[in-house]
Amino acid sequence: MEEDQPEGPTDTERGVVAPALRGLARRMGIQRAEQRRGYRGLLGTYVLVNCVIAMVILSTAALLTNEPFIFPSLGPTAFILFFASMSVQAAPKNVFCGQLIGLVCGVVGLAIFGLMGVASDFDVATWSRTGAVAVALGLSAALMVWLNIPHAPAAATAMIVALGVIETSMHLLVFMVAVVLLIAQAHIVNRLAGLPYPWWIPSKGSVVTDKD
Repeated sequence: MEEDQPEGPTDTERGVVAPALRGLARRMGIQRAEQRRGYRGLLGTYVLVNCVIAMVILSTAALLTNEPFIFPSLGPTAFILFFASMSVQAAPKNVFCGQLIGLVCGVVGLAIFGLMGVASDFDVATWSRTGAVAVALGLSAALMVWLNIPHAPAAATAMIVALGVIETSMHLLVFMVAVVLLIAQAHIVNRLAGLPYPWWIPSKGSVVTDKD
């Protein structure tokens, strides 16, 4: 009979946080993290706790500044940062630059179709709004590929901006500050957990999306 192996990926090449979980488990005396039945539960708890902390941090910033720090596309970013910490998409460079690309492409879509400053109206579908969203999504996706800085949630950011959800230039700045806060949390938590989370560029053991 073969010896049970840990459930799920167990190395940084697969892009998830199994190494960090094992290191954290050893520090806490939770040896079940090495066992098949304990891996998924601990992984889910790790992601749960950190996503909750992320939203608490952003909510606190919103309450202190009276600015909207909580944006829908930051949820997927938080998930990637703590579930797939060693993947290319979780590297600080890709998170920051990818989200910035999303914002810029959203604004470009609005400008092309004359929707700058026009409030969003989800009850009314227009060709101009559809065009703005299409341009924002397509351009952001292409740029992330061309520049080799993929971060999937940034495509959602582009759509949110093109839909008029983020309405002012101040909100664009607040969005990027929120991104920086998430990256800072990822640095602190993943490093404390024992994961060699990169300082800026993807590490050599990261999951890659091309053959470069």
